[in-house]
Amino acid sequence: MQPSIWQILIVAALVLILFGRGRISEMMGDVGKGIKSFKKGITEEEESVKASAQIDSKPVDASADKATTSDKTAG
Repeated sequence: MQPSIWQILIVAALVLILFGRGRISEMMGDVGKGIKSFKKGITEEEESVKASAQIDSKPVDASADKATTSDKTAG
């Protein structure tokens, strides 16, 4: 059983009475900000994963590795 148009209108009127026009638009603005923040966080996460993958894929310089090993054994 689906709600009729009258039932939908009554629910909408009650919501407007309880929250008011300004409060509903404010809540929708907050929802929009939350979505933008979520998308930004996902994008930053993907960028950090890509950056760490690029760092991991760089070849290690063997001469620098030998120099640090000889410094440790000399001390």
